[in-house]
Amino acid sequence: MRDSPDIRRKRLLFRSWHRGTREADLILGSFAEAHLAGFDEPQLDRFEALLEIPDAELFDWINGRAVPPPKHNTDVTRLLLAFRYTPRAT
Repeated sequence: MRDSPDIRRKRLLFRSWHRGTREADLILGSFAEAHLAGFDEPQLDRFEALLEIPDAELFDWINGRAVPPPKHNTDVTRLLLAFRYTPRAT
């Protein structure tokens, strides 16, 4: 049995904010806050697959040092690569 989409979004949001490095937390957590609510089930699947990628590899994609392999060249990956983190006002 699969979680409801809302429960799944909450779990993915938590995972996005708790990656292990502060930089990854900020980028992926902010991205998730901006986009998860609008993702359908297949997009949630693709985002979940991105969360399995090691931070160093994701940073290479984000910084343009490497291109995502065809398996990860998806709409969600392209959204992530186009996303620009903006610090929140404190």
